[in-house]
Formats: sequence, C-alpha cells, structure tokens
Amino acid sequence: MKILTWPLPALLAWGMSWGLFSLLLSLFGSNEWALLGATVLSVVLTTLGTTLWRRFLIVVGFPLSQLLLIQASWTLPPLAWLGLVILIALVYPLNAWSDAPLFPTPSKALIELPLHIQLGEPGQLGVGAKILDAGCGLGDGLKALRGAYPNSKLFGLEMSWPLRFFCALRCPWANIRQGNIWLADWSSYNLVYMFQRPESMPKAVEKAAAELKPGAWLVSLEFEARLITPDAVVCGADGRPVWMYRAPFKFN
Repeated sequence: MKILTWPLPALLAWGMSWGLFSLLLSLFGSNEWALLGATVLSVVLTTLGTTLWRRFLIVVGFPLSQLLLIQASWTLPPLAWLGLVILIALVYPLNAWSDAPLFPTPSKALIELPLHIQLGEPGQLGVGAKILDAGCGLGDGLKALRGAYPNSKLFGLEMSWPLRFFCALRCPWANIRQGNIWLADWSSYNLVYMFQRPESMPKAVEKAAAELKPGAWLVSLEFEARLITPDAVVCGADGRPVWMYRAPFKFN
C-alpha cells in the first residue's frame, strides 16, 4: 500500500480519532470512555507515520486538541480560530506539504564541511563561492553554512512568505528569496544544502544531477540520497550524519 504524503496521515489519524470520540460519546454518554477509546485509536494509527517524530505527532494530536478545546474553545471567538488556520496556511502553504516541515539545522552541524569540500582558494573558506540553502526556513541552516564558509555568498530559498521574512531579518548578510526550490535554477551554485525528508531525496538527486555543474556539491543533513554514492559523510555535532555528493554523481 502506498504511504500517504505527509501530513495527510496525521490529518487522517486525527480525524478518525475525533470521529470515534464523537461516536462513543453519543453511544455511551461517557466522556472518559470516549477519550480512552479515541486515544487508543491514535496509538494504533501511529503505524501511518514513517518516522519516530511523525508517529509522535500522530499520537499526541488528538489529546492535545482536546486539551486546547477544554482550555480555549469557550472563550476564543470563531474568527480567532479562522485566523489561526490562515496563519498556519501562510507559514506552511499547501504546495509545500511534500517538503520538510520546519526543522532547524543545529548550529554546529556543518562545521566540518570545509575538511571535505573546498570552495574557493585554499584557506579562504569559500571566497567567491555561491551556496544555496534550499528550504531555508528561519535561517538556521544559513547560519551554520556561514560558520563553515564565512567568505562565501549565501542564498536562501523558502516557500513560505512569513518564514522568508523572518529569515531575512535573522540573516541580513544572505540573499533570501521566496520561491519553490524545485522550480528554481540550481546551476549557478557551487553547493546546494538541504535538510529535507527521505521522500524528497530522489527528487533532489534528479534535479541536482540535471542542473549542478561538474565539481558542484549536494549536501544533505541526516537523510541519505540512496540513489548515488556519497563522496564523504561525517557526523555533525549532534550526531546527525552529513552526506556530501559531488557532481557528476556516481549512481548506484
């Protein structure tokens, strides 16, 4: 069975839990038993999640929504709930659901990149090099890249308008644009950095193979591009692997 694109599994699980809660409440009139039954269903539906973090989100979604309902539903006006939904849609637009959610890059995760990838003249840490953070979020990846290559030209591309705005405030030394990383042209960059998701990596490999010039690099935090052979891999400061691939790639 094909796995649904995230976050559809979470939405499905939360909706089914709420449906069971409403059914049990109408049948037995017991809020406690309805809560218990719906929570148990949430635990069962964690099988829809492909990672530990996603399974956690599935299982806590229904209890958390119950808590929020108890605490705020009687005092928060309907327009406020609508505003919250609109804000979420702006921060995480529907056409970005196939990409990674907002997971910041640890500050020291990329500090060892210059030991394996030389950009610019020796000892100058990226002078003249152009580096793209594809899906830059709030700018944590750009800050980590700046720590590794302080003399390079840094670019960020982010689908979400609000995230792009705050990223530009946090990283005034970088060129931040709003746009789709899959439609942008990667050919002018010496290095493209990504902290995406496993499902995105085949797409990233296809695009990088078609657009990156020989000698340019694709770097992925945590998630391996299994279609190609890495030229180097290291563990960052927090233990996450950093995968490095040099174009033209060696396909497995």
